[in-house]
Amino acid sequence: MLARSFTRLAQTAAATCTRATTATPTIARSAILAQSRFLSSTPKPAALETAASSASTSTPPPSADAPVVTPADPSTLQLLTRLALQPPHYITIQINGFPFLVTSGDTVRLPFLLKDVNVGDSLRITHASVLGSREFTMKGNPYIDEKFFECKARVVEVTSEPMRYKLKKKQRTRRTKTVKSKHRYTVLRIGDIKVNAGLE
Repeated sequence: MLARSFTRLAQTAAATCTRATTATPTIARSAILAQSRFLSSTPKPAALETAASSASTSTPPPSADAPVVTPADPSTLQLLTRLALQPPHYITIQINGFPFLVTSGDTVRLPFLLKDVNVGDSLRITHASVLGSREFTMKGNPYIDEKFFECKARVVEVTSEPMRYKLKKKQRTRRTKTVKSKHRYTVLRIGDIKVNAGLE
């Protein structure tokens, strides 16, 4: 009788243990779900909301295409005045990526044809990397601001070279090929070079 009672007690204890072990995961899952619902239902902090509202109402940043104008310091203006008071001046202009060192009255033969220009047109040079005189030199990074100088050029000629013929032949072949080429040029005459230092 005692043995049977002990076995029954052991069986009931084992059954309760298995019920407890099977019930704990469901309890844990229900607790996790309740906690997640509580966290999702809680409102956001006021600081984050105010920061978001201020960010939405703030002015947008300036675009990258907008030109950045840097004012010239007094030392630069003083040196520019000295440069303006010492003529004649020379300038290194940039046309289609080609640099040309010129002075007033020079004739420049460009190794290409400028588009949409005719003979007699007046052009204003806006890209210059070096501007100087006998004792002073102003260098740009990479170009000098166009408000510091004034350089004009006039188209005096639109010409072309004679037709070129060149025979091309590969090794161990009898076939030859004739290549024709005729380059066109634009000739400019540089006008007066002025340094704008605010003297006028």
